[in-house]
Amino acid sequence: MEVGSNSSSGSFILMGISDHPQLEMIFFVLILFSYLLTLSGNTTIILLSHVDSRLHIPMYFFLSNLSSLDLAFTTSSVPQMLVNLWGPDKTISYGGCMTQLYVFLWLGATECILLVVMAFDRYVAVCRPLHYMTIMNPRRCWLLAAVSWLGGLGNSLIQSTFTMQLPFCGHRRVDNFLCEVPAMIKLACGDTSLNEAVLNGVCTFFTAVPLSTILTSYCFIARAVMKIHSAEGRRKAFNTCLSHLVVVFLFYGSAIYGYLVPAKSSNQDQGKFISLFYSVVTPMVNPLIYTLRNKEVKGALKRLLGKGREVG
Repeated sequence: MEVGSNSSSGSFILMGISDHPQLEMIFFVLILFSYLLTLSGNTTIILLSHVDSRLHIPMYFFLSNLSSLDLAFTTSSVPQMLVNLWGPDKTISYGGCMTQLYVFLWLGATECILLVVMAFDRYVAVCRPLHYMTIMNPRRCWLLAAVSWLGGLGNSLIQSTFTMQLPFCGHRRVDNFLCEVPAMIKLACGDTSLNEAVLNGVCTFFTAVPLSTILTSYCFIARAVMKIHSAEGRRKAFNTCLSHLVVVFLFYGSAIYGYLVPAKSSNQDQGKFISLFYSVVTPMVNPLIYTLRNKEVKGALKRLLGKGREVG
């Protein structure tokens, strides 16, 4: 394992919880269960958004994008976690680690932008209802989705490439469940102050700025909701917006802690479990949050299941 500082040969070791081997099988079962729930929940939302004509509106177009993103986000890391937890081999190839680094950061940054877009969609729906379909026309929806995906990709290409220029001096033990920027910075043997400054600057842009934008938009939404005369209308608007806000706080809260706390000074165990939270737990609970409080999604699911029984 002792190879050159930035050699593309050899592999990395993902330590995970190898210092507590008695917990590995428990974590394997919990993560596998969470992954299966993530696959089924997000696939269901994507399917419903496409087959049910009542969900062919901008809100569910973006929700379908979020579910697609969560599927890819969790799949970029969880299968490798399961392999490493199952047996004694904790290695990941250099190419696999680099792929995970780029893809994980790409999808994470994309979700930061997409959640802002979803907040904008809710703002227009509540504050400008008469102009909603004009403003959120199909062309603009596709454009906003493309900006989210391409913006995340651009961030990943710059930041991941910059991180991989660090000297590792043969160190290949990544004290985390996956290859991500903060873990790779901790692995470096040289001066990482510039990398940490870039990481903090970029992550402030992709977390603090979007989060403040979302909260500002919801201040306007709350004011508009209070003016709705119908109790049913207020309840529907409140439930829809509350679901989005819960997802926002779960994702941004864990991401801010994982990426904005200085890489060298943060608690190692806390950092790796925060990574586990936003790579495993958040993608799992997103579809649950959106379906449990959403009559339209639950209605679409009942109609789909009803058709299945009729065909059967």
